[in-house]
Amino acid sequence: MDEQKVYGCNINKFIDSVTRSITYKCSGANMVVAGIMSDAQEQMAFGDVEGARQSLNRAKALLFRVMDGTLEGMYETRV
Repeated sequence: MDEQKVYGCNINKFIDSVTRSITYKCSGANMVVAGIMSDAQEQMAFGDVEGARQSLNRAKALLFRVMDGTLEGMYETRV
């Protein structure tokens, strides 16, 4: 599998950067996925179908890690 073609990046480095992001730390992977999906919509609107496909693949990679328990999908609201 050619990671660059599938994801547009090294997926392990991407996951690592996500886990260090403020969005993940405050809201969890589900919110990161929502943001990536919004990016994909924008890419499609501008005709970047390949970029949108890669963005959706990155979103799916995050979701699969949430499903297998590697990442937190969401955090309880902190008060």
